[in-house]
Amino acid sequence: MAGATRFAIVRKIFSWVVLTVLVLTLVLILKKSPAPDVVTSRAAAAAAEQKLDAADQAAASGQPAEVQLNSTELNSYLAENLQLVGSSSAGASGAAPAPPSAQSPAPAARTPAIAGADPQTVAEAESSVRDVKIDLDGDLVKTWVVFNVHGADLSLELEGHLYTEGGYLRFDPVGGKLGSFPLPQSALQDAVQKMMDSPENRDKLRLPANVSDIEVENSQIVISYK
Repeated sequence: MAGATRFAIVRKIFSWVVLTVLVLTLVLILKKSPAPDVVTSRAAAAAAEQKLDAADQAAASGQPAEVQLNSTELNSYLAENLQLVGSSSAGASGAAPAPPSAQSPAPAARTPAIAGADPQTVAEAESSVRDVKIDLDGDLVKTWVVFNVHGADLSLELEGHLYTEGGYLRFDPVGGKLGSFPLPQSALQDAVQKMMDSPENRDKLRLPANVSDIEVENSQIVISYK
């Protein structure tokens, strides 16, 4: 009898510990991480627009071209040109490091798989994105995304290397957090890999015909045109 009582007490303590961990995890997930300190301006957006226009014209005439955008220019251009959920007009902070004709793997597209749900397509995931900010640090791209799941806004941070392979945009994550909860590296890499390799998303990640490469160098995104 005494042994059974002790076992029941231990079970209750264990159940309490598990419940505490689950509640703490949920709180950390629901607590949005702070957005990166990204500066935007209309002047920077106009400068980015001019660079992209010049590259498009050069590529159209058969001349190779290269566009380099820093974090301010990239975020300003995206803020001026993207329409996100909850925005009444363009001007919300934008999404992925790519020229207007190229769609990159928006981080929100990875969140369903990371959260444990079935992988979605890029288009479906993009529809839940409310805010995006991008920081470029050396050769790393750091993306902060706010997305909506069943009426609740959650934040996702992803950090990694952006590159191209076989005419497709690729992303190699090195870290990430859902809310304030760190994501396991193995689960993060597996989720991103599945998203990029799914047939539904392959075409979304294909580079435009006139773009040969997109990468991050010296805290700038570099877009190379053929």
